[in-house]
Amino acid sequence: MTDGPATAPGSATDEALRAAVVDLLDRADTAAEGPGTGILPIVQAGAPVLRAVAAPYTGQLGDVLPGLVDAMRRTMHAAPGVGLAAPQVGIGLAIAVVEDAGTQADDPRERTPLPFRVLVDPRYEPVPGADGEPERAAFHEGCLSVRGWQAVVARHRRVRLTARDETGAPVDEVLSGWPARIVQHETDHLAGELYLDHARLRTLTSNENLVRYGAVVDLG
Repeated sequence: MTDGPATAPGSATDEALRAAVVDLLDRADTAAEGPGTGILPIVQAGAPVLRAVAAPYTGQLGDVLPGLVDAMRRTMHAAPGVGLAAPQVGIGLAIAVVEDAGTQADDPRERTPLPFRVLVDPRYEPVPGADGEPERAAFHEGCLSVRGWQAVVARHRRVRLTARDETGAPVDEVLSGWPARIVQHETDHLAGELYLDHARLRTLTSNENLVRYGAVVDLG
């Protein structure tokens, strides 16, 4: 998939990136003792790749892209998580996968189902509410690259997502509630940002204490 390569086809940079992805997939398969079953290691906060702006995808991976997408999906499910960006597995490309089964209808987070999809070079912008101003919703969220912790982040309740999928087809849709939060979280990863950059740090809690004490949004 390509929009027209930013670098010459077959360039040393592209070949090195493709080789790195092939090696990553091979090592994951070997660790899992069988092809097609490998889970990729998720890098944690402090790794430089999480703080670098991901490169636009211009077809650098060629026929390796489907393998990376499949491995990212397996890794996201195994974590478990609802989104995973390529930098989180050490690949600095603007690619992410998202999927969430959702929860019960009365969930205040508006956690409606988000079907699996691949987002290539995603962007988002807030969608105004009835009063013409963007609405924001504040809830705890966590990150597979900041394992074991959550904090309250106020995010846009509704966003317009634009991207391409893995085939190059355009994506242009409006999402609200938890699906909108997932898209914002994963797109921020591609800009070198972590959710903690936008969090109310006084609400930072371990996963265990969030269950034990509940979701405290305002600590003064």
